[in-house]
Amino acid sequence: MDNESFWKTINDIISDGFSKEGIEKLEYYGELFCNGKLIFKRFSPQEQYGCTKGGTSHVIATILAGAETPSDCFAEGISNIKREFQSATYQATVIEKWAKTIGIWIEDVDNLLCNRFGVNIAEGGEAKVYDNGPTLIKSIGLDYFILPVHALDRISLHNTLFPETNLSVIGFGKNDNGEFKIIVSQPFIEGLPLTEKEIENFALNLGFTIRNKSNWTYTTPYIYLSDLHDENVIKSPNGTIFVIDCDIRLNTPDLRLGGTRMFSNEIEILDRTVLSLLML
Repeated sequence: MDNESFWKTINDIISDGFSKEGIEKLEYYGELFCNGKLIFKRFSPQEQYGCTKGGTSHVIATILAGAETPSDCFAEGISNIKREFQSATYQATVIEKWAKTIGIWIEDVDNLLCNRFGVNIAEGGEAKVYDNGPTLIKSIGLDYFILPVHALDRISLHNTLFPETNLSVIGFGKNDNGEFKIIVSQPFIEGLPLTEKEIENFALNLGFTIRNKSNWTYTTPYIYLSDLHDENVIKSPNGTIFVIDCDIRLNTPDLRLGGTRMFSNEIEILDRTVLSLLML
């Protein structure tokens, strides 16, 4: 199975409306991904591992969102930004159909989470946070990303760099405004805020270069990291630093911050036995 054949299979699963056979194939691909036998070259090996730490649902959603948007989804003569919004709609619709099929879709996220956990304890530009004892439940939107695949990347990259505050995907849904949401759980960690200088030193020690102090933005040639302020980074009594929230994404040239990453949807099957079975 080559790259083209793999994505044709994914598109066939989507077109068939996620039949029982299609769901089984997706779960098998997700298992191969988690076992390192299916390599998604969108990520480095460490980032693919970070993706797996988001859970099987996160892996499968990432694969589905990585499929190319069919050309008939685009109106003729539209601008690039409108194409991006139409791709976002397509990706969200695909994930919704799949999530409904396997029973991890929430139709009214805000209402259900409020009823289950009480009023949200924090709210930022893209997320609402709910108290669940040893864990936090977060409803994450697309405000920073537009495309669901980029929001899913954010989870993979967070888990790669900040595994102590790992994000696990537990479902998907919409709020009462019809906005797409990713529902995640995260360990609750108690700590104290850091000074801006402490955060800056922390990011520099990770290999990042400061780009914009006014919005706490740092980069490497490969990763864009922002929103790293004192409400999103805390320190435990023993001095361990935890990033609990941030805006993180692949640093591609279009961000104009010296990035060299390129989006890729190329896959590779490493296990020859698996490859032979998939080609039957």
